[in-house]
Amino acid sequence: MILYHGTNQDIENIDLTKGLKYKDFGMGFYLTSDRTTAVRMAQKKARVFGGTAVLITYEMEDQALQSDLKIKVFPEKACVEWLLFVDANRDRKNKCPIHDYDIVIGPIDNDGVVLQLTNYHEGIYTPEQAAKLLQDKYLDQQYYFGTEAALRFLHKKSAEIV
Repeated sequence: MILYHGTNQDIENIDLTKGLKYKDFGMGFYLTSDRTTAVRMAQKKARVFGGTAVLITYEMEDQALQSDLKIKVFPEKACVEWLLFVDANRDRKNKCPIHDYDIVIGPIDNDGVVLQLTNYHEGIYTPEQAAKLLQDKYLDQQYYFGTEAALRFLHKKSAEIV
């Protein structure tokens, strides 16, 4: 499977310690199967942090999903479990990781999700109501690699300036 990572510099070796801690699925390396989404992310990173927008293409071995790795796959549409999982990973009160998955696959959080999480936290919606409001929106899929064991199944193919 081909996956893309949009960033502001080429990456020779993935360093899991450089990821941000409070991301959707926790600290790790994130990719998407959608090239357009990755290009948009690369351009945004270059604009915000400097550098050059770079699209890195990786191939994930098919065997990864049949291996002994601990993998969590969420439905493509928003669901309560995914919403609460993202919320817990983003919660800065959680000083330790909330899960031990090697790979997590699920929707990418976007501004609409942030709004519904805020509404949930303010008591405007229950998690069920917030997830239901997001179900009609297509959320691109993201692939989280959180361990060195998972990275063994990921191989860099190319890097291009976008």
